Amino acid sequence: MKNRLAQLIQKDGKALFLPIDHGYFQGPTHKLEKPRETIKPLLPYADAIMLTRGVLRNCVDPANTKPVILRVSGGTSVVGEDLANEGLTTSITEIVRLNASAVSMSVFVGSKYEHQSLINLTKLVNECEDYGVPVMAVTAVGKELEKREARYLALCCRIAAELGARVVKTYYCPEKFHKVVEGCPVPVVIAGGPKVDSELEVFEFVYDGMQKGAIGVNLGRNVWQSEYPVAMIRAIRAIIHENYAPKEAQGLFEQVKAGKA
Repeated sequence: MKNRLAQLIQKDGKALFLPIDHGYFQGPTHKLEKPRETIKPLLPYADAIMLTRGVLRNCVDPANTKPVILRVSGGTSVVGEDLANEGLTTSITEIVRLNASAVSMSVFVGSKYEHQSLINLTKLVNECEDYGVPVMAVTAVGKELEKREARYLALCCRIAAELGARVVKTYYCPEKFHKVVEGCPVPVVIAGGPKVDSELEVFEFVYDGMQKGAIGVNLGRNVWQSEYPVAMIRAIRAIIHENYAPKEAQGLFEQVKAGKA
């Protein structure tokens, strides 16, 4: 367990996870139509990648040494009735066979399927703990983006940690985000959500979230949907591992974009 966590969370206690699991409910997401091509230039700058077994098998070089966070929940789609109606999709045997450093699944607190998703989390934790595989709980909100406020997120994160998650991925909120982190006894990483309007906006919420206690990020669309994804991930990495302020990160972004760094 400690070895796998050490693969994910770096020696400085920080982490940059790159999720490319969106296709499990969104299908061929914009700029993720060909995952192999999308991630190839980004892998050197990520501490771990988060993806499904299908994409791992078919789109990632077996010689890849980046730690893998395996998405193991699913069964719903954006055209279905309710995104919260997920189940577990991957056995512990498969998780071990694929050499995953961790697994991830979504929990939908406050939804019609709250009980189902939380019990699924406990089942996954029970199986994975026997094999020393950390579970990262993802505090999902489905299509109800208005739920992304501190009181709700703090509730979700605490429950996930209480049920055995070793890491929690949750949304950033501009007000009282420190309360979310302080109330969660395990490390918190920031989810990106839909792509925002400007690079600086991303750098600002990543920086603020880190200042308020998050250990890092799990950002996908705001990286690989950028016109300059390598510049984007390098700037975010500088905030996480080199303590860059947002404007410094913006400067690095512009330098990489121009081919000067």
